[in-house]
Amino acid sequence: QINFDEGDPRDPKNFSYAQKWTITLICCAFAGITGAAASSYAISYDSMITDLNCTRLQATLGLSLYAIGYGIVPLFSSSFSEERGRRPVYIMSSTLFFLAEVMNALAPNIQTVVASRALQGVFGSCGASLIGGSIADIWQPHERGLPMSLFAFSSLFSFGLGSAFGGLISASPHLGWRWVQWVHAMFTGAFMLAVILLMNETRSSIILTHVAKDTRKMTGDSRYRSSAEIDKPNMSSLIKTSCTRPLYFLFTEPVVQSISLWIGVIWGILYCLFESVTAEFQSVYKFSVSDTGFVLLVGAIIGFMANMYQESLYRKHFSIKGQEARLYIPCVAAVVLPVSMLIYAWTASPNIPWIVPLIALTAFMSGVFVIFQVSILYVADCYGPYASSAQAGQSLARNLMGLMFPLFTQQMFASMTYKWGLTLMALLCVLMAPTPWVLFFCGSKIRSHSEISRKILEAEQQKWDGDTTVASSPTEEQSMQV
Repeated sequence: QINFDEGDPRDPKNFSYAQKWTITLICCAFAGITGAAASSYAISYDSMITDLNCTRLQATLGLSLYAIGYGIVPLFSSSFSEERGRRPVYIMSSTLFFLAEVMNALAPNIQTVVASRALQGVFGSCGASLIGGSIADIWQPHERGLPMSLFAFSSLFSFGLGSAFGGLISASPHLGWRWVQWVHAMFTGAFMLAVILLMNETRSSIILTHVAKDTRKMTGDSRYRSSAEIDKPNMSSLIKTSCTRPLYFLFTEPVVQSISLWIGVIWGILYCLFESVTAEFQSVYKFSVSDTGFVLLVGAIIGFMANMYQESLYRKHFSIKGQEARLYIPCVAAVVLPVSMLIYAWTASPNIPWIVPLIALTAFMSGVFVIFQVSILYVADCYGPYASSAQAGQSLARNLMGLMFPLFTQQMFASMTYKWGLTLMALLCVLMAPTPWVLFFCGSKIRSHSEISRKILEAEQQKWDGDTTVASSPTEEQSMQV
């Protein structure tokens, strides 16, 4: 059986730091590109509606279908990365995402735009869903804090960046919404070339399979096999497991359910903000479209710094709190979200300086950033070898909310006004605020009642007894069956 020797440079964990950071930054770039594609589309509605003579609801449908692609497709795409490796999926995903953006930019009507947006969600999610696993492939558990923070930062900062530059471009009478898509296509094309030229395969089982094939070819001995070849399931079995296991976690595991519901509601509210921020700041404070695009940027930066502090708390308190050491700052964020949303809802008035609601919105975005990252890391820490399935279930719930919320946002604000509509959003945040507190104090007890969690805890305890290590972060799934 072919295995890596200790210190083997072909092992992704032994890649040079230059290789690791190149791969990490390429992955984060894709997260940024796909995130910016959501917000820049939303902020260019007005230009699109005028150009294509469509309704706002039709334009909103393009945003919603983009989100649902992110929720459903990873249920299928992860099995292909297990079978063929990550690099081919990244190449395929970026190429087809690029073509879908070109289709959007050339769209003669709103129906083509909606179809292209659905395809962007499908193709973008194929690669974006692998980023957490790619980072786990190359970094040791105690090294993943910064790379995962950069992943979360690039995902959410790109929402603000997409709004900012989308607003600048769409506000120009000589450019408009089509050039928003052309600029995206340019960046995606550059990313596609970077993947082809700089991205290495990071899935160790695929690398070992290639090594085994080369060894058989050189020696003529067919007995050389990698572990993946020995226990290789067929593609139909992979797809079945890939599709059913995330749903199993989503419907049976309380930790996954609670985190999924929490981040799902917050994600839906974030998509609603795309609808309200531009219109409200334009009508109340006479901001231009380009000005409102910058409103969402600063929150991601503050959230990134908060997560860096959370990482230090995690290292300090892990020996006492275990996986729940991930939840110190999220407990604070759970309180900040409803308070900041209420302030934003009730201070956006001509009689109150624009800086006040802007500070509240920034605080809200910071909280979203913190929760987004903990939804990845905490679930991964709790479910170890099942992390990808648990995260896929959580991603499905999150993006279903991203699909549903924008569809009623316009009608809600029209009938309730921005003040009361945003107040309703704040109340939803209040309802979800106990989630991290309950998990912080009772998470370990809740997991002890889960058969899967007990198996993972027993395996971790055996590992700690033999070799004390820092807690694990996202790891790729092994061939364990639920």
